[in-house]
Amino acid sequence: MDETLDEPPTSAVFLDNCHFSQVIFNNVEKFYVPGGDITCYYTLTQHITPRRKDWVGIFRVGWKTTREYYTFMWAPFPSDLSGDSVVQQQIQFRAYYLPKDDEYYQFCYVDEEGVVRGASVPFQFRAETEDDILVVTTQGEVEEIEQQNKDLLKENKELKESCLCLQKQNLSLQEELRLAQEKMKELEGEVCFLQTGNLELRRAQELQAGEMSSAQMNLASIREQNIKLGKENQELQKGLESLRSSCDKLKLEGNFLKEENKRLTEQNGCRERELQQFKEHNQEVSSEKEQLESRLKTTLDHMDQLQSQVLDREKEMENLVRMDHDKTEQLEHLKEENRQLRVTLAERHQNHNLAKELEEKNHLFQILQRKKDEIEEKNLRLKQENNELLMHLSESPGYSARVAVPSAQVPAQSPGSEDLLFGNPYNKSLETYDVNVPSVKKCPLCEEVFSDDIGPRQYEDHVQSHILDCPYCDEIFEDKQVYDDHVYCHSLE
Repeated sequence: MDETLDEPPTSAVFLDNCHFSQVIFNNVEKFYVPGGDITCYYTLTQHITPRRKDWVGIFRVGWKTTREYYTFMWAPFPSDLSGDSVVQQQIQFRAYYLPKDDEYYQFCYVDEEGVVRGASVPFQFRAETEDDILVVTTQGEVEEIEQQNKDLLKENKELKESCLCLQKQNLSLQEELRLAQEKMKELEGEVCFLQTGNLELRRAQELQAGEMSSAQMNLASIREQNIKLGKENQELQKGLESLRSSCDKLKLEGNFLKEENKRLTEQNGCRERELQQFKEHNQEVSSEKEQLESRLKTTLDHMDQLQSQVLDREKEMENLVRMDHDKTEQLEHLKEENRQLRVTLAERHQNHNLAKELEEKNHLFQILQRKKDEIEEKNLRLKQENNELLMHLSESPGYSARVAVPSAQVPAQSPGSEDLLFGNPYNKSLETYDVNVPSVKKCPLCEEVFSDDIGPRQYEDHVQSHILDCPYCDEIFEDKQVYDDHVYCHSLE
């Protein structure tokens, strides 16, 4: 069925996921005669990007996936590609690979991902039948038919143009819909994010409000309990005062009865009945007095309990005040620690600056040490040159004679030289032959010159007096100020 060995890229994509308007098939016949090659014409719109693995297949009408192709041809890759223009293409199918039945088929353009990008109208492969017999008509009928065909072709062309416009509008609307859906998804994500943040804020606010309300309710309940206890205390004090007044009254009445009893006992025994009555009355009064005393005792006990509760409340208040005081002390302690931390940070910053200065001084010392080494090398070279020069002078034959000439034996200037402005250049005095021999020993640090009779030991001791060794490390210094700064930095460590 296929004229090539390669299988085209297919997929299980269904009709709902295909885009049939991106490739438009043109000049598709209603039927093709079997046994002949057919040419398929199609147009690539600006909405598709052709690739080298795209293909055009012939499918039987009613297909479900792109794997149900009958035959296919690789789509030619267009030579001129521009994003905003349409491209006309054609492809030829060989007669050998075409279907031999009279079922309905259609062309389909499939990209390299196996997705259908365009489909043609259905057509058939069948031979001419009796329905295609030539019918002879008159000239007028022929002209009318031709006119009708022209009108139909014009109408077909207009319909195709309108269809293309509608397809373009549909594509643009689909693109706008896709962009709007993407934007809607982004907005939905932002809304969900904001809603979650708002819910979290509301939960935090509700928790804070609940804590505040619970604290306020606790404080209000404590205040109400204190008020109730105060009122109860006042009522108990009032009851205690009333009991005390009634007790005083009872005491007065008892005293009065005792006096009456005494008076009656002194009287005659004729009033024994009245005395008995008075005794009974006295007993009743004493029983009432005992009842009142018991009630007074119970009220006093209750009052003691209330006082103990008031003391407990006061202790709780004192504990709260003490906790508040402890928290203030902790806050002051934290402030003091913060101040100390700031002081330590400042000291560390100062130590960092000192370390930086120490590094700079060490760098300067290294530079000076290198300069010292260079000067020592230069002095050694000068010493060697000076020794060589002295040896050369001592080996010359006229060196001792020239040095031994006294100043009295120097001949006077020849006459006639006084008249010359710069003297006679041919009459040289022996003074020009005096050799000023430089000293061999010279301090490389202080540039002090020593005589020849000084010993090497004294010279080395003098040079060594300029060199300062650090007692903490192996550093060597020449400058006293740099040495003192270095030792001071060691003392800070």
